[in-house]
Amino acid sequence: MKQGHLKNLSANALQLVANQLFGLVIFYILSTSLSKDSFGLLNLALAILLAVFNILSCGMDQLIVKKIAADDNKESALSLYITHTLITGSLFYGLLLAGYLLFPQLPSVYSLLLLVGIGKLMIYLSTPYKQAATGLEKFKLLAWLSVISNFVRCVCLLAALLLHSIGLSVIVAIFIIGDTLEFIVGFTLFKTQAQMPVRLKWDSLNYLSLIREALPQMGVMLITSSLARFDWIFIGFMLSAIKLAEYSFAYKLFEIATLPLLAIAPLLIPRFTKMFKQGDVNIAGLQFLIRIEMIIAAFTVLLLNIYWSPIIDWVTQGKYGAVNVNTIFILSLCLPLLYMENFLWTIFFAQGRLKMILHAFMVTLAVNVVGDVILIPLYKNEGAAIAFLLACMAQIIFYLSKNALAELKNIWQPLFICTGCALVSGFAAKAVLADSWLVIPAAILLYWGLLFITGQVRVSDRDKLKAVME
Repeated sequence: MKQGHLKNLSANALQLVANQLFGLVIFYILSTSLSKDSFGLLNLALAILLAVFNILSCGMDQLIVKKIAADDNKESALSLYITHTLITGSLFYGLLLAGYLLFPQLPSVYSLLLLVGIGKLMIYLSTPYKQAATGLEKFKLLAWLSVISNFVRCVCLLAALLLHSIGLSVIVAIFIIGDTLEFIVGFTLFKTQAQMPVRLKWDSLNYLSLIREALPQMGVMLITSSLARFDWIFIGFMLSAIKLAEYSFAYKLFEIATLPLLAIAPLLIPRFTKMFKQGDVNIAGLQFLIRIEMIIAAFTVLLLNIYWSPIIDWVTQGKYGAVNVNTIFILSLCLPLLYMENFLWTIFFAQGRLKMILHAFMVTLAVNVVGDVILIPLYKNEGAAIAFLLACMAQIIFYLSKNALAELKNIWQPLFICTGCALVSGFAAKAVLADSWLVIPAAILLYWGLLFITGQVRVSDRDKLKAVME
């Protein structure tokens, strides 16, 4: 059993690392090879399609994983989800195509939506097989299903770059090819390796039952999909494709900076669930864990800002570094908040407080949308970053107000202390050493020194960390 879990973990980790690596190469090629206008239009089309296809899933993806894992009439569940993706995906793309045929004088982004949408439709149609592989715990198969598109795109883009034939039309063609191959190859691999038959059988009663069961998740999916890329879409239509190119570049690097959180988050759910189910809540352990998370998050804030301008301007030939200094600074302040959001969300999820979590997402969405509408016209990309920061703060305040564990009422303190240490370290090092190469090591040393002084890092932490990892 342990060996099986180790293989699953290794396959899943390898898939995540490979996808991040391929994605980073793709992102770098696109951002440096395309003009800001073309890069912004492409990101606008991708943001719209991502939001639409996430909404079309109706929250069924996680429900299908649960049903297949529980062996709850899994063949029927897979059949219904495949049918759902075929119906909703074809309907959406049909409407998209009809709009183009009826109204040919549409904005240039519409043509991109129509073309890139072919590939994204293929990705959407391949989703049932990925979810089924997850439910069957065939993580090696899932790894193959998940990396095909990014691998093909990465290889083709590198070839196009070497041949000096890269352009928006070539990139769109590569996207369509990679996404289509993911569907074709993924379907073939699933048929041959999953040991689960794929049969399409329409059952209206069971489909309606599945829809009703997925209703609570639909609300969360609608909110998270809107929240995920609303700022991108609003900037693209309200400001310009160029401003979206600049903001999307900063936001993508900000997302990459959350990788430590992506590594930590999956480990918390089973541990917290077991803890609260047994009624043996380790308060001291939770307090220690959030303090360690805040140290990591604030350290990421420091690194992101002191490395930003020199590194990014160098790798993008001055396109996205200096212009995004203020935007990335504001976004980086969200990192500690995201860590605490995930920590509190996991506690509430383990307690089964799903309705309260939905209310938290509703508050977050409202603050973010209102903030975007007001601040983007006034402060442009920095306004979008401020709106996202305010939304994160609103969610933290809401979660803390609903916290029923009195011993955790002061867990916000490490957030402010660690973030303050990071900001003081960065500003002080730059003020004293100007642009010297000593700024980076000086800021890092000062940060850890301040953590010791403020008691956020202690000598006893080494033994506590070992206990947490056991």
